[in-house]
Amino acid sequence: MSKDFLPPKSDVVFKLLFGDERNTDLLTDLLKAVLDLPADEYDEVVIVDPHLLRDADSGKLGILDVKLKTKSGKIIDIEIQVLPTPELKERITFYISKMVTEQIGDGDDYDTIKHVIGIVITDFELIGNKSKYHHRFTLYDKSDDTEFTDLVQIYTLEMPKLPKENDNTELWNWLRFIGAERKEELDMLAQTNPNIERAVGVLMELSADEKARMLYESREKARRDEASRLKGARHEGKAEGKAEGKAEVAKNALSMGLSGEQIEKLTGLTRAEIETLLGNIG
Repeated sequence: MSKDFLPPKSDVVFKLLFGDERNTDLLTDLLKAVLDLPADEYDEVVIVDPHLLRDADSGKLGILDVKLKTKSGKIIDIEIQVLPTPELKERITFYISKMVTEQIGDGDDYDTIKHVIGIVITDFELIGNKSKYHHRFTLYDKSDDTEFTDLVQIYTLEMPKLPKENDNTELWNWLRFIGAERKEELDMLAQTNPNIERAVGVLMELSADEKARMLYESREKARRDEASRLKGARHEGKAEGKAEGKAEVAKNALSMGLSGEQIEKLTGLTRAEIETLLGNIG
């Protein structure tokens, strides 16, 4: 992390920036850069949950996202992921589906369902074999490129695929802001757009706020602890796998009539370990 500012790509910092009711102008400008919606959709942007989830305060790894509704009732969910997450595509699909089904109650007609839009920003490559950094997915027949419905839409924004040179879009500027690591980048981007200039100012205020820093540091600690736990579990699994593999080799060697000394040399196991795995082999 830069000593000068909190990283906007942290999910906690991202939500403090874009999930605050006081910053709906920043959120709206970001949405306009991502989505192709009529301008009047943004006349009424309502943040569904303007508060950080309790998981952020406790340091536990929860879901931190920004949810909002537009003028016509479209439901939009924005999520940012810094580290590769197992089954992320499945999780996104589940959340989008839930955003559809939770609109329907007993006796409701299907025509009451509003569009649901999921926006996923990643700091890793999510869509393989594609160089584009901005994708829009709907339900369609890929054999003849016929769309079934756009009731469900998923937008993916992959920051590692962002070209180094400006492609003259506001989306490029916003993603560079979100992924900024140096103050010089922020200063440069502040000159491209009044809303990004204000976002830089809000970010600097957050960076000077003790509570915001504590939230960020708590979140990062939880992330490191989780990564350490997963790493330990992988090492343990590998160790168990190696032991099982060596046991299998030892069993095969024993069935071939090799001596205990020969099996020791073959597997690298001690006599005690071999006996523990196979019993006394003599």
